[in-house]
Amino acid sequence: GNLESLHRMYADTIIVNNRGRQVKAKTLGQWQYVETIRHNYITLGIGPAGTGKTYLAVALAVAALKKKEVERIILTRPAVEAGEKLGFLPGDMQDKVDPYLRPLYDGLYDMLGTETFQKYLAKGTIEVAPLAYMRGRTLNDAFIILDEAQNTTPEQMKMFLTRFGFGSKMVITGDITQIDLPGGKNSGLKDAARILGNVPGIGVIKFSEQDVVRHEIVGSIIKAYERFEKQKEKYNGEKQA
Repeated sequence: GNLESLHRMYADTIIVNNRGRQVKAKTLGQWQYVETIRHNYITLGIGPAGTGKTYLAVALAVAALKKKEVERIILTRPAVEAGEKLGFLPGDMQDKVDPYLRPLYDGLYDMLGTETFQKYLAKGTIEVAPLAYMRGRTLNDAFIILDEAQNTTPEQMKMFLTRFGFGSKMVITGDITQIDLPGGKNSGLKDAARILGNVPGIGVIKFSEQDVVRHEIVGSIIKAYERFEKQKEKYNGEKQA
């Protein structure tokens, strides 16, 4: 029953990247994600590594910028360390946060090329900043991407969502199985998916391991961890009983 959707998916080129390669959705889950972003103000993309959540969002952002649907692209993520300490990194604040924003840079380099990307960055057409820099702002006429959103607190997520302005589009991506928040804090992404699921103009897409388009071993790793987590939950449940 998916034949028509497959035809439309394969015919749908999001953008041609800097090397002349067509960027397209590679799975029906990815295509549903692309369509959800196009038809909603805010989209939450939740799923494992390698499902193209960030890359496709960046592709749609660059396409919107080139079509003059938005005036700028804003890319952000929380500077939460996966077992590492930000303070130990050398350099000023920008140098310290750059490693956290590297996956966003990689997508932009691929779409635009280094020279064009640097030009847009210098003009302020593209802004890459940690989440804390969003406080107190209203973001109009912008395509805004929040990456690694599983590492936001509920308060940070609410702050970010309420930055939304006229003529803008917002995409929030994350993997709720890789939460690095200290002290077992609630994830703002988990809360947002639960709270905003039925709000008009907001779409929530959940990817599965079938949408992983990295090396096949990545899909196998994800499945193995899912089996382990289910067994652990079952064991803990039996133990408590």
